[in-house]
Amino acid sequence: MLNFFKIFKVIAIVLWSAFVVAPFLWALTTSFKTANGVMGGATYLPWVDYEPSLAAWKGLFGSGAGSIDVVGPFTNSLIVTLSASAISLALGTLAAYGLSRFRYKVGPISNTDLTFFFISQRIMPPVVLAIPFFLMLGYFGLLDTIFGLIIVYVALLLPIAVWVMVDFFNNIPRELDETAMIDGCTPFEAFWRVILPNSLPGLVVAGIFCVVFGWNDFFFAFTLTFTNTQLLPVAIVSLNSSVTPWWSLSASALISVAPLIIVAFLVERYLEKGKISVASK
Repeated sequence: MLNFFKIFKVIAIVLWSAFVVAPFLWALTTSFKTANGVMGGATYLPWVDYEPSLAAWKGLFGSGAGSIDVVGPFTNSLIVTLSASAISLALGTLAAYGLSRFRYKVGPISNTDLTFFFISQRIMPPVVLAIPFFLMLGYFGLLDTIFGLIIVYVALLLPIAVWVMVDFFNNIPRELDETAMIDGCTPFEAFWRVILPNSLPGLVVAGIFCVVFGWNDFFFAFTLTFTNTQLLPVAIVSLNSSVTPWWSLSASALISVAPLIIVAFLVERYLEKGKISVASK
């Protein structure tokens, strides 16, 4: 019976891995095809089923039909996502520590209500915030700017950082704070020197969530920018025309997901430590 479950587990893992990897392999093979190679039917093996071409990849850095210059949009996405994620993580960590270690009571409102208020901002449909953000950025002259997008993304990512970090701080014994303050630390020094280093897995998990949500956002990148500032998701969608260039879309999609895959591999060991606390939510 035990061997049966082991075999079943291996088969399930193989099937799930194939299900996850297959779209990436399909996009990879499509990115090396030409228009004729895509329209001529399903082909899989280069040099066997079709003659590979670098036209789609060269088109990512050029101009013309079915091509896009990804350098500018990629750089903009990198700046906006990393800046907004870093600011959200810094502010969210401080707010989460305060909600975890101190008790607030204003009428019927307590710590639990404040924590729920933060995460409720993510429940709200993005379209509800589109017009207020548009008017606000227009009033301050920040429409179609990187700085304006960073402000909006901080408002979107901050609730995620607070929600994740509150749970991690709640799982760290308060005795650590008390011991640090007995040794002469101020509350902030206890947070900085003792609590924060013990919260590294939580910081990584919160940071990953912020980066993923920020990098993949299309709605606000599309509604709050025009021509001066273009993020990568908007640039990729702009490839669509009367004839969809699947070869260029596949190449640009791989470029888009590559940073997230690299980040996931770099912080994998911290995710193993942090996923337990997130699951407890």
